[in-house]
Amino acid sequence: MVNRVTNRLGRAWRVLITGQVEARARRAIPPITAEEVAEIRLVFAMPKFFIFGHARSGTTLLARLVRVHPDVHCNWQAHFFSRPPLLSGLADAPEVGDWLARRSNRWNRGRDLTPVALRAMADYILERDARAAGKRIVGDKSPNVLTNGSAIHEMRRLYPDGKVIYIVRDGRDTLISHRFQNFIDAAQALPPVDLKIRDDFARDPLPYFAGEKSIFTQTALRRMAEGWVTNVVETDAAGRELYGDNYCVLKYEALIDQPYETMAGVWRFLGVDPAGQGEAVRTEMAHNPDADWQQQKAGELVSALEKGKRGSWRELFTARDKALFKEVAGETLTAWGYEDGNDW
Repeated sequence: MVNRVTNRLGRAWRVLITGQVEARARRAIPPITAEEVAEIRLVFAMPKFFIFGHARSGTTLLARLVRVHPDVHCNWQAHFFSRPPLLSGLADAPEVGDWLARRSNRWNRGRDLTPVALRAMADYILERDARAAGKRIVGDKSPNVLTNGSAIHEMRRLYPDGKVIYIVRDGRDTLISHRFQNFIDAAQALPPVDLKIRDDFARDPLPYFAGEKSIFTQTALRRMAEGWVTNVVETDAAGRELYGDNYCVLKYEALIDQPYETMAGVWRFLGVDPAGQGEAVRTEMAHNPDADWQQQKAGELVSALEKGKRGSWRELFTARDKALFKEVAGETLTAWGYEDGNDW
């Protein structure tokens, strides 16, 4: 008791002196076992998949399209593995571990019950929605721009039997789309220099389309380009290493150019027949709820933009922007087939 009181007083003193709360180390949560997966699937039997991608890479479009199939349901932004505190964050407190793993708890069979409890929670959330929709396969789409490859590792801990779909978009277009999303949805968090760019673009966008002004500061563009590279490299590597044949990667551009053919491949990957879904895909592609929302919320900013367009960077990247992006992300752009080299 004395030691406990002393430790608490010590922590309180450090907060008083430094003004910062001491970060608590997260406890290690063991991976779910094959036996536990088999048991939990007796209760929650639906196959599960998870869609990842950098923000503004087409994850929402992919989710909208994948669920037009009569057997497949998908909803979004659960962020089980892609936005802190993550699903595992619900059980990372030592007291929770003490409860789920204590020896006197005969329900845990002598093992930490945490992975089973977390998996059951996620399965229930997913299957409740899918049952209401009359579907038999269910997935979540959550961009993993905040956690990158670690999202796949987090998923593997609880869903070694799941499937991963990763969508990639040309980083230059991704960054432009992300920039305008921040202008529209997160203006209150922008620093003054970015707000000035936002307001100037709204007043007169022509110099930006003429390559005379940039929508980015160099600091912002470098940070965003580095983030895109990290997301693509880490996520793809983790997906291939941890999931093998249960990992599917596709490009946003293929989804735009050949939507049915691309979706047919995704549906086959999920184990369903794509036959007869062409009209449903065409119907879903004919409207864009995200574009409608942005037009309604900030028409002065987006009226000059064509949503989802390929190659927007050609109009909005300045010579300085191109040079910086080549420096940071040129190799990754080439590796993914978006360019043959740096001659662009």
